[in-house]
Amino acid sequence: MRNVLPFLDWVSTYKKSYFIKDLLAGLTVGIVLVPQGMAYAMVAGLPPVHGLYAALFPVLAYAFLGTSRKIAVGPVAMDSLLVAVGLASLTIIGEQNYISMVVVLALMVGAIQLLLGVLRMGFLVNFLSRPVISGFTSAAAIIIILSQLKHILGISVTGSNKIHQLVLNLFYNLDQTNGFDLGIGILGIFLLIGFKKWNRNIPGILIIVVLGILAVYILQLEYYGIKLVGFVPQGFPSIRVPSVTLLDVKRLLPIGIALALVGFLEAISIGKALEDKSGEETIKANQELIALGTSNMIGSFFQGYPVTASFSRSAINHDSGAKTNLAGIFSVLLVILTLLFLTPLFQYLPNAILASIIMVSVFGLIDLNYVKGLWESRKDEFIVLLITFFVTLFVGITEGILIGVLCSLLLMVYRTSKPHFAEIGNIKNTDYYKNVKRFTDEVEVRVDLLIVRFDAQLYFGNASYFKQELLKHINSKGSLLKGVILNAEAINYIDATAADMLTKVIHDIHESGIQFYIAGAIGPTRDIIFNSGIINELHREFLFVKTKDAVDFFDNPNEISVLAAKIAYENSIGSKGK
Repeated sequence: MRNVLPFLDWVSTYKKSYFIKDLLAGLTVGIVLVPQGMAYAMVAGLPPVHGLYAALFPVLAYAFLGTSRKIAVGPVAMDSLLVAVGLASLTIIGEQNYISMVVVLALMVGAIQLLLGVLRMGFLVNFLSRPVISGFTSAAAIIIILSQLKHILGISVTGSNKIHQLVLNLFYNLDQTNGFDLGIGILGIFLLIGFKKWNRNIPGILIIVVLGILAVYILQLEYYGIKLVGFVPQGFPSIRVPSVTLLDVKRLLPIGIALALVGFLEAISIGKALEDKSGEETIKANQELIALGTSNMIGSFFQGYPVTASFSRSAINHDSGAKTNLAGIFSVLLVILTLLFLTPLFQYLPNAILASIIMVSVFGLIDLNYVKGLWESRKDEFIVLLITFFVTLFVGITEGILIGVLCSLLLMVYRTSKPHFAEIGNIKNTDYYKNVKRFTDEVEVRVDLLIVRFDAQLYFGNASYFKQELLKHINSKGSLLKGVILNAEAINYIDATAADMLTKVIHDIHESGIQFYIAGAIGPTRDIIFNSGIINELHREFLFVKTKDAVDFFDNPNEISVLAAKIAYENSIGSKGK
């Protein structure tokens, strides 16, 4: 049941001390969710109330089905932009028709994600390396911080997910800055930072929200041009079954697939980034697909639009001390209370206060220590992080993730195409065989015997490199060389291309009057040696369990032990699972 309903995991281990933290985190996220949901709905081209509809049942569904205990699900800027851009290319006449298409799109996105989860396609997230996640989260954090500056300055500018456009838009409108908004925003930032340094258990976010509302109401600051959240419409969405036609499916399928994948990548990358900070590891990729898919499908029945994890609200949720998904349920309750009773209060909340909350919370996701560590010890991965960072900043969040993943894969392919290849020798007076370059004075190097180790699987991408390095070492030994031993302990797989190459290399070595040996091959590799035909050129008597056995056989061909021979000569059936 826990695989189907992940909330049973945290419910069964729930502690009383978690309740206050979840309550405060949930209420805090809910306070931000109300105005954000309305604003993002407008970005998507929808009436503001649909953002609140998307913040109800989808969030509730994720609380029961999601595996991350930190992320906050609901309307987000990226998905809202994709909805607007995707539907802009279609000819849709009338607001109601547009709303109907968005609702159908939410249903399709949910169905695609649910199908991917059922088919166990969550493994795709394994290609998100930590440098990619760090580069993405750092860049996204900067973009979100800059996007909130308009509220701190009290100006109206066109939004963007590209840093250069954001900076230019802000620069051209600096003359419109409202001093009262600026003062409130800066004060909110300083108070939040001060509360954190003084005592992290103080609910600083809730305090400044209350202070902001009271200040506007008592001092009547709205007359000084301060931007407020304003009117929040009341009422609950009615249940409607989306009307889907085959034509709608054909028109919406491309954008539906894009939204499904982007939403999944956003949720996983944000969740993993928060897991790195908290030390908890609860996310299960396949279940996340199911949870997000179910949330979107349920939301479509209540006139919602596609949702996923929110970068800013997830940061706030984590920063506020959320322990479990109960925080999400409290956020939903606040949305419900807002729709029913609290709209008169929220209309006095300054946008600058919300912006200060988002900026301080998101800034904590920029991990400079990790970047410094990569620079000092892993410069290739540091480059991947930088590429992801700059593409996310200047091109887009989605592009940043995808190009970052591509760079990680290319780096992996490059590494496996030229893995570590070393000549090894016997450490004097021991049975150990180590790299002759690392143990120069302690290793015995023989002129009549070459022992090499290849530290990777053998496949088409590195077969030529293996052959090149092996022949280079053989040639360096000269005419006195009589035997070559391949230590295959690190070779866990040999593909067809590499098997053909190895067979031909062994043949050529034999033709030159040098004997070839393989030592230390694990069971699956021995299976391939027997099944691929390598054994026909190598011959069974030259396959050994240990490098020492191969050396002893080279020196005294008649003294191999019965046990060693039995293990080394096992056929492919007998060696399975060894």
